[in-house]
Amino acid sequence: MMYVQKGGADAVVSDAELAELVLEAIAKSGKTIKRMLLLPPDHTRLNSRAGRITEIIYANYADKCHIDIMPALGTHSAMGDAQLEMMFGRDIPKSAFKVHDWRHGVVALGKASSDFIRELSDGKLDYEVKVEVDKIVYDNYDLIVSIGQVVPHEVVGMANYTKNIMVGIGGSDMINKSHFLGATCNLEKIMGHANSPVRRLFNYGVDTYLSDLPILYMQTVMARDEATGQMVMRGFFAGEGEDPFLAAAKLSVETNLQLLDRPLKKVVVYLDPEEFKSTWLGNKAVYRTRMAIADDGDLIILAPGLKEFGEDPENDRIIRKYGYKGTPNTLKMVAENQELRDNLGAAAHLIHGSSEGRFRITYCPGPQVTEAEIRSVGFEYGDLDAMLKKYDVSKLKDGMNLVDGEEIFYISNPALGLWALRSAFTE
Repeated sequence: MMYVQKGGADAVVSDAELAELVLEAIAKSGKTIKRMLLLPPDHTRLNSRAGRITEIIYANYADKCHIDIMPALGTHSAMGDAQLEMMFGRDIPKSAFKVHDWRHGVVALGKASSDFIRELSDGKLDYEVKVEVDKIVYDNYDLIVSIGQVVPHEVVGMANYTKNIMVGIGGSDMINKSHFLGATCNLEKIMGHANSPVRRLFNYGVDTYLSDLPILYMQTVMARDEATGQMVMRGFFAGEGEDPFLAAAKLSVETNLQLLDRPLKKVVVYLDPEEFKSTWLGNKAVYRTRMAIADDGDLIILAPGLKEFGEDPENDRIIRKYGYKGTPNTLKMVAENQELRDNLGAAAHLIHGSSEGRFRITYCPGPQVTEAEIRSVGFEYGDLDAMLKKYDVSKLKDGMNLVDGEEIFYISNPALGLWALRSAFTE
């Protein structure tokens, strides 16, 4: 059920309009609110405007009811004070924020059967999936507000909605096995589609085991304005169930999907150091461009903030041990190593982060990651200073550029869209 909506391919939702829409959506929930839980993303989704939505709700309701805020971290590291202030401003007390523990802080609700997973995977997988969620959702809240951006996503097709619950505040079994399901079903067939095997798994978990919770979804669609170069909100959709998500997904396809008529020989991607500190996140540069890069092409990733591979220490160790070495090698390693079978989310990440030998991936990190470390996980290494001198990001524009007579395609933030060949999409 849709409560409020505003948006379009050329629309711009102003801050004042956003505040009106957010408060109207809460009012239309019809709840008498004494306790409210907010579930926004973390700072790695800084452009989502979820931080601003959280501020609006807190400013208007903190004196009327108790409010807890749990950033939907998934497997990401807990946010520090500086990251909280960057995302949510300085007016919300730090005591309002709760930390999701995806390994130990969840409660088991039930299972998705092996029959269901076989059906979703076309017979490729045969395992049960535990449906788990952070136990905080059962702390007698009158309203739970799930906030986030709908944008093409490598695992589920389009981000947010039930993913924010099943992964953002979900448990290790669902996170690991859903990601492996997505990798097995082929990233190229999933990205940019609202309906996918992984989406059906997430919807099953929420619809079957969490339908009694008072969840209000607030979904944004963001895009870069070509005239100003600034991020603008193209749409805001709020309500119960899937209606807000489906409307947002339709608009995201219009605004975030960049379809190209010919493959790209060289792509240069910049990773904002405030947002991307690991290849676990930074490999969006790979996921979001691989459908557009030509065979024997080049992907150059400028990563000044890179300091690690995995956001989680165990995932970091696994990435360092097994590397991004393609699907056949990863599946072989999964078959041969129990630790990978116990961490299928990491195994899926290794598949997603590989070019399958089809094009070169050159990572250009800051001083915290060495050349030897980059090469050890299967990437080429580039000197950051030299690359930034050659590809001056202050002078490049998103899209095609001519640099020293060479045509390159520049992307200033890979999290904001999906780049693919038009021939890959028939819808």
